[in-house]
Amino acid sequence: MKKLIISMATLLAFTAVFAFTVAQNWTITDKYSIKFSSNDVAGIFKTFKGSIAFDEANPVASKFDVTIDVASINTGNGLQNKHAKGEEWFDAAKYPVIKYTSKKFAKTATGYAVTGDLQIKGVTKEFTIPFTFKKAGAGATFNGSFTVNRSDFKIGKPGGDVAEQIKIDVAVPVTKG
Repeated sequence: MKKLIISMATLLAFTAVFAFTVAQNWTITDKYSIKFSSNDVAGIFKTFKGSIAFDEANPVASKFDVTIDVASINTGNGLQNKHAKGEEWFDAAKYPVIKYTSKKFAKTATGYAVTGDLQIKGVTKEFTIPFTFKKAGAGATFNGSFTVNRSDFKIGKPGGDVAEQIKIDVAVPVTKG
C-alpha cells in the first residue's frame, strides 16, 4: 500500500511540475509585419503563419514553428517581385516557404533570444533572433530586428547589385490561443 501511495504521489508531483512548464499558446493575428531592407531593396512578405507557444516566466518551455510564403514577397515593383520569386533569388516554385523552428530560448538584458533552424531556399542554418515580448490586455506583440546574410542561403549571386546583409524587422501581434 505504501508503494502505491508513494507511486501516486510521485505521479501527481510529476504532473504538477509538467503543468507549470507548458508555455501559453498564442494565435498570430493578421496584423503582423515582416519587412526586409538594404540600401538597394526593401519590401514585405504578406503571408506569415505558424504556431507560437511562449512563457515569459519560463522561456525554456517555449516553441516557435513559423513559415513565410515566399510567393507573398512584395517590393512595390512588379518586375522586382517576379525576379525575387525566380530561380536565382528565392526560387519560390521549388522552395515555397521560409521556415523557422526554435530549439532554445533565453532571457537577455533587453528581452529574449530564440535559437533555432532557419531554412531558406533549401539551406538550413542555426540562427539566433533577438526579440521583445510586450503584453497588452489579452494579447501581446513579439518584435525583433536582425540581419541575414543572403549569400549564406544562396539567395542571388554573391556581390552584385544587392547588399549581402539584409535587415529584417518583425512585428507579430498575438492573442491567447
